[in-house]
Amino acid sequence: MTVAHYATHWNQGGSVTAESPSETLASPSEALARLAEERVDHRFKGLPPDADGLTVGELTGRRRNLFTDGFATPVLALSAERLEHNLRLMETYATRHGLTFAPHGKTSMAPQLFQRQIEHGAWGITLAVPHQVRVARAFGVQRIFLANELVDPAALRWISAQLDADDDFRLLCYVDSVRGVELMDAALRGARRPLDVVVELAAGEGARTGVRTEAECAAVADAVAGTRTLRLVGVAGYEGEVPGADPERVHAWLRRLVALAVDFDKAGRFAHTDEIVVSAGGSAWFDAVADVFAEIPELSSPVLKVLRSGAYVSHDDGHYRKITPFNRVPEEGALEPAFRLWTQVVSRPSAEQAFLNAGKRDAAYDLDLPFAQVVRRDGVERPAAGIEVTALSDQHAWVRTAPEADLEVGDWVGLGLSHPCTSFDKWQLIPVAEADGTVVDYIRTFF
Repeated sequence: MTVAHYATHWNQGGSVTAESPSETLASPSEALARLAEERVDHRFKGLPPDADGLTVGELTGRRRNLFTDGFATPVLALSAERLEHNLRLMETYATRHGLTFAPHGKTSMAPQLFQRQIEHGAWGITLAVPHQVRVARAFGVQRIFLANELVDPAALRWISAQLDADDDFRLLCYVDSVRGVELMDAALRGARRPLDVVVELAAGEGARTGVRTEAECAAVADAVAGTRTLRLVGVAGYEGEVPGADPERVHAWLRRLVALAVDFDKAGRFAHTDEIVVSAGGSAWFDAVADVFAEIPELSSPVLKVLRSGAYVSHDDGHYRKITPFNRVPEEGALEPAFRLWTQVVSRPSAEQAFLNAGKRDAAYDLDLPFAQVVRRDGVERPAAGIEVTALSDQHAWVRTAPEADLEVGDWVGLGLSHPCTSFDKWQLIPVAEADGTVVDYIRTFF
């Protein structure tokens, strides 16, 4: 869906409220265009100091080079080519397997990327907390899967006002307890439209949220049926929480989720919806989701098979490189790590040690330390042989250098990162660079 098409779809629903029904939001294209009007200043790390006062749009138009036009290290960059590759690959994958794709937006919290994901076939955006929903709505996202329980009355009333003001807006969220249903019902009294909910099936004992047994799932579903403010539309869960996850256990849990949907349908629990939602899918097991969801039998209404994987958009050089399902199905393609954190050698105190000017404030480190990939000197780039990041301080990377390492103070070192979510979280404005270093866009994040 193009930006223009999406904006037209928005306008068909009429005005949409921000904080109250009297506050009208702009169209998605208008909201995204305003990002280009933001002024570059000290808030944004790594950007050229002489760009202060320019708008983001003006800076983009100058197509500066990441390496030669004043960018200051450390600076995080996204590869334009790899980003586009990943967007296309998951669009193709979801289409091939008959999956409705709602990628998890918590990964990037970048409305520009939400829009590109929608343009690449995404049905909507998955989110985790009400603040993220507010960001998405401010930029015109019309379909949101809130993959979490929601019992906060202020957030529920705000979402209800959004639904009542815009008939084209749809939001689904989890329920996993009778008490939660009661709290939601109390907060939503007087709403014009019911809130769509799916019963979350836990991935197992000791897993995260979700109902532990099928009998308890039925009790939660019955509690929903006893309200006028909620509408049961499906079942969902997160297979990444399966204890001791392996292909056999994950497939078994997914079949249990499908069986729950079948049982609910036989019991008439989906009588008030014209499509039945069955949803799963993180970034580690979407191949298993595709396998099992292909087995879903015909139900009383069409089934919306919602896949929610989100880390694919940038992929990474660590955790997700190791666990991506494309390692198991290489014939379906391969994601490409799109992030690189450019740092500079600021100290070389011994032949075995060096220090870079990026640390915990700049690099994701919650899953793996950064990986030294390349060294740039005098415009020439070469592999970072014999160079290993061993620790991070707040603003320094500790580097161990082997005898073969050729590393001098002033060299630029390109680091690969592990965990996309934390990488996006640390940078508010991220240059998107082509292979030759030409910066063609800037991605604004809202964490």
